[in-house]
Amino acid sequence: MSALAIADDIPAGTLADADGAAIDLKALKGAPLVVYFYPKADTPGCTTEAQDFTRLAPDFAHLNAQVIAVSRDAPAKLCKFRDKYGLTVRLASDEDGSVCEAFGTWVEKQNYGRTYMGIERSTFLFGADGKLVREWRKVRVKGHADAVLEAAKTL
Repeated sequence: MSALAIADDIPAGTLADADGAAIDLKALKGAPLVVYFYPKADTPGCTTEAQDFTRLAPDFAHLNAQVIAVSRDAPAKLCKFRDKYGLTVRLASDEDGSVCEAFGTWVEKQNYGRTYMGIERSTFLFGADGKLVREWRKVRVKGHADAVLEAAKTL
């Protein structure tokens, strides 16, 4: 279940990017914003998703939209991930999980009969006014970045 509803304001929260710089989510208001959550850097699905958003980065920039990719990985791991694959999407660390909690992406998961807590692959699109316009839950990576771009074009 989502912690956010359409037309809700972007939750407050501060993340660290791959270089350790602070990202204040509320301060990003004023332009469209895509915030996507992924389970773990340098894993196959997460790598493909980051590469897809990187491929579309010029198109998002043309719309004046920022893209922030959030995981609970440490900034140093994100830096290695970015450099290894030449990613241009802005990777952000939520080590304490507070932003994941605010967005409702820290959920109980099951894999091979084992139950554990983890990040649900999810994406949120906010308008320039900072209000949630669209959300995608339990994302399948293939074609997802393109779908988000198409939705951003309608803003």
